[in-house]
Amino acid sequence: MSMPDHVAKNQEYWNRIAGEYQQQHAEHLGIVEPTWGVWSIPERDLQILGDVAGKDVLEFGCGAAQWSVALSRRGARMTGLDLSTEQLRHARALVEREGVSVTLVQGSAEAVPLPDASFDLVFCDHGAMTFADPHKAVPEAARLLRPGGMFIFNMATPLLYLVVDKATDLVVPALVNDYFDMKPWEDLDGATSFQLPYGEWIRLFRRSGFVVEDLVEIRPPEGAKTTYEGYVPLEWARKYPAEHVWKVRREPAR
Repeated sequence: MSMPDHVAKNQEYWNRIAGEYQQQHAEHLGIVEPTWGVWSIPERDLQILGDVAGKDVLEFGCGAAQWSVALSRRGARMTGLDLSTEQLRHARALVEREGVSVTLVQGSAEAVPLPDASFDLVFCDHGAMTFADPHKAVPEAARLLRPGGMFIFNMATPLLYLVVDKATDLVVPALVNDYFDMKPWEDLDGATSFQLPYGEWIRLFRRSGFVVEDLVEIRPPEGAKTTYEGYVPLEWARKYPAEHVWKVRREPAR
């Protein structure tokens, strides 16, 4: 079966840049202390995932599996899913080097090659939920979760989408994009990302059998550093949320 066009483009993009990406962001992508977002906010401060010991956990777009390695050390039974052959090559090397147990699976978050009700937690820090069509990926997360399981993901906010000039990929001091008609965004490097208005996110969660438990808007501290320097200026992200973490729970079937 052929891939949708945006999936094929994103696979090619990540295969092309994986080596450079892992080298450039090596310090940011910690395997000892898991952190959220481009400003590396520690999980110990945000307390988003909670205790993962003894849980079956899927990292939804794992890259080189740094999060998966860290959570495996905390007692989770980890599976890492990624679309990119090259990212998974880095992941296999890291898992072997660190001597932890992580199952690595290649596939799209829009059509995951894993059985129903396999996990207690599906999560990502950007990862699949930035690059997959949410109308397909959110129902897939619901299918993969057991009743009561959590789907938790960090991604760019709709507000950030509104102020990025598509001709330059830079934040500008004005609302320049259409909030009510958010279309897939192909950036200057050829990667396709997705965004929805807040109301549509909530309706999509409800249609997929989720109830919203929290929305954590990430505010970097003063003087925060990042290796993702082109993402958003620090002064902007201190005033307005550039990233947020959705926490939704899979309701039991009725």
